[in-house]
Amino acid sequence: LIALTQLAAERNLPRDIVLSAIEAALVSAFRKDSIATGQEISVKLDPGTGDVSVYLLKKVVDEVENDLLEITLKDAKKYQADIEVGDNVAYEKLPASAGRIAAQTAKQVVLQRLREAERELVYEEYADKEGEVYTVNVQRVDSKQVVCEMGRAEAILPLSEQIQTERYRVGQKIKVLLKSLERSVKGPELIISRADDDLLKRLFEMEVPEIYNGSVEIKAIAREPGARSKVAVFASQEGVDPVGSCVGLRGIRIQNIVNELHGEKIDVVQWDENPIVFI
Repeated sequence: LIALTQLAAERNLPRDIVLSAIEAALVSAFRKDSIATGQEISVKLDPGTGDVSVYLLKKVVDEVENDLLEITLKDAKKYQADIEVGDNVAYEKLPASAGRIAAQTAKQVVLQRLREAERELVYEEYADKEGEVYTVNVQRVDSKQVVCEMGRAEAILPLSEQIQTERYRVGQKIKVLLKSLERSVKGPELIISRADDDLLKRLFEMEVPEIYNGSVEIKAIAREPGARSKVAVFASQEGVDPVGSCVGLRGIRIQNIVNELHGEKIDVVQWDENPIVFI
């Protein structure tokens, strides 16, 4: 039980997920044992005491075709009064001791189940977070992509989403946009971006309260990542200076964004419906 709690804490997983992984592993371990070959097994691990209970199961049917796997309703009621056809009934308790080979099997199943659970939790954590900005740590850099640490997940910054003038180094912290999330054989694949227009938009939202609360609106963005950008803004509230809000006192707000994008030149212009005025 101590090991179970420790495992849950180390893997940052809910205790009940670890519990069900161990139960599934013990089922496959006891299946390997000669006592219960070819029979259905149920394993229950008591979260209070850590006791393991192993039962042989049979399916309740109207007519028995296989003695090892099936039982009639009349016989099943001897073990459990409220049982119905189609249910499984536990009819015999086994000694809870598995051999060395079975223990190895159990260990492999536990690790596999925990990996799957971790992947699923990562997917759920980021499933509806596309378009959000995160601060990530650079882990590995190669010619095609940069691998970054993003919480409990690894995220990939492909060449097409990198700023060509930037050089990334291991341990560096950078702000990125979560561009997409896909399921793959190895688990969820998080694609992040430094070159997307939306990254610039989100950085403005983070630095400029007027954009965040809706009194200033970003109407359009044109961007050459790493070189220059133009941002067209419009005040939806009377008396608000849209360009001044974005630039900030002594240019402090815009400077923070420029520093984050390593010197990208950003022009903020007032948007107008009339293209002549706008140009």
